[in-house]
Amino acid sequence: MIDVMSARLSRLPAPSQLISGSTCHSLDQLVGDTPVVWTPDLIGTPGRGFWAKLEGHNPGGIKDRPGLHLIQRARERGDLLPEAPVIESTSGTLGLGLALAGQVYEHPVTLVTDPGMEPAMRYLLAAYGARVDIVDRPHPSGGWQQARRDRVAQLLDEHSGGFCPDQYNNPDNVDAYQPLALELAAQLGRIDVLVCSVGTGGHSAGIARGLREFFPHLRLVGVDATGSTIFGQPARTRLMRGLGSSIHPRNVDYGAFDEVHWVAPAEAVWTCRRLAATRYVTGGWSVGAVALVASWLARTQTDDVRIAAVFPDGPHRYAETIYNDDYCRRHGLLGGAPARRPDEIGHPGEREATRWTRCTHIADPASDTTRDAA
Repeated sequence: MIDVMSARLSRLPAPSQLISGSTCHSLDQLVGDTPVVWTPDLIGTPGRGFWAKLEGHNPGGIKDRPGLHLIQRARERGDLLPEAPVIESTSGTLGLGLALAGQVYEHPVTLVTDPGMEPAMRYLLAAYGARVDIVDRPHPSGGWQQARRDRVAQLLDEHSGGFCPDQYNNPDNVDAYQPLALELAAQLGRIDVLVCSVGTGGHSAGIARGLREFFPHLRLVGVDATGSTIFGQPARTRLMRGLGSSIHPRNVDYGAFDEVHWVAPAEAVWTCRRLAATRYVTGGWSVGAVALVASWLARTQTDDVRIAAVFPDGPHRYAETIYNDDYCRRHGLLGGAPARRPDEIGHPGEREATRWTRCTHIADPASDTTRDAA
């Protein structure tokens, strides 16, 4: 009898694991349930502002969500066998999510990046157990992104059983954001406008799809980087990371967008620093670009329009770039406040956007299909 009781007691959680409330019992439970915060208009229009969803409160940022989901679904389908390597291209944030998933599900992780990744991020990824592989030259037409993807393909050939999550085209990336949509719906009760940065297209597509189940008339505003080709602009060398692309990811749901804005690096830097100085809550390139657009929408829509903006990460990764005066001076990023309103173009092919620019004519460059937003 004593042996039976001992066996039962050995299976019980330790006393420290019995605390109720928000205690997490596993690493993956650290992800999600991020807060929202009211953010007044950045130029001080009384009573105007937007709600910011602070995804930087996840351990690594917004892409912890797809990092875990992509690996979980691949394991369930048998596409990823136990202990098999995970190999993916990343500019940073998904790398953190995959490093987390590698520890949760016990897979070695190799992350292919380029020289633009901040040294601090490379060191952090390595500390989390990921192998970081850096390509040394851009692809002639697809830039660094295509060069990274080509290297991923090479590594998959070299490692039997290796799995690439393919964040750019895998629909699991979109599905990963359903919980975030449910969180927003519960937190805000009603949302009229959603503002999201666009890179792989995963979080804009997934959150909008989830929210439109509750709010069918939701308007989706995409925020891209100048020099990005996602919405039909010419591809250029880009300083900003985390949004924009030099390829056309198939996870971008072009039909879901009502308008798109392109934002330049100096404009994102000013906005990030303004947020930090006045609201404390801030982040990286995507946060600055999204906040600039969301703030303009808040002061130009009627005051009963409820705007939610997704902040993908926090500021810590950007201490040596956005928040470093020497870096910003070298790149000409300290030129003062952005214009109070964007330029307007009728079609993405009308002219190249080199500063904050808005367009309501949505184009899928890969299929040449376009539509004018209502």
